[in-house]
Amino acid sequence: MQFNASHRAQLEQGLEEMNILLAEESVGRLMDFLRMLVKWNRVYNLSAISEPEQMVRLHLLDSLSVLPFLHGTSCIDVGTGAGLPGIPLAIARPDMHFALLDSNSKKTRFIQQVCIELGLKNVLPVHERVEQYRPEDKFDTVTARAFTGLPDMLTKTRHLLTSGGKLLAMKSKETDALEREDFQFNSVQSLAIPGLEATRNLVIYEAR
Repeated sequence: MQFNASHRAQLEQGLEEMNILLAEESVGRLMDFLRMLVKWNRVYNLSAISEPEQMVRLHLLDSLSVLPFLHGTSCIDVGTGAGLPGIPLAIARPDMHFALLDSNSKKTRFIQQVCIELGLKNVLPVHERVEQYRPEDKFDTVTARAFTGLPDMLTKTRHLLTSGGKLLAMKSKETDALEREDFQFNSVQSLAIPGLEATRNLVIYEAR
């Protein structure tokens, strides 16, 4: 599978429609990330999506849709898998520190190699179960795309967040607000992904 100029143009058009302005170097890194994902996917089975246009849409643009909602200066992406949405967000926000956590060592090895080859200095791969991870410093934002159900996600991630920190949960269905002592429901944001008809919602909670 080859990525060509049309796929980069698809990415650039999508970014424009989403009002996301990135440097040329960052756009190039996003495409290089997809090339690495294709290469490693042959052995490590990192993603079921293999068609180039779909990868641009569902891996890059979908991940970057949460960019406006990032909070503070640090973010942990739990259940990051192949680095989604963490790697695209880290490329777009080199001023933020990102920890990408997954319990699958093959996936964190892939992320480590991505960081080396793309020169990402703001990413820390973490091979650990989320409930067992105890970072020295807590995070301002938690992101999760395909991690677990919302009640379980809230329970397992609260210890990672600063007071006032935000949990950003990417969900395909509308989600009812949950009443909890450790989190305050903030909002549900509808995410518009160019070329994607399926509904995407971002459920936001604030840590108490």
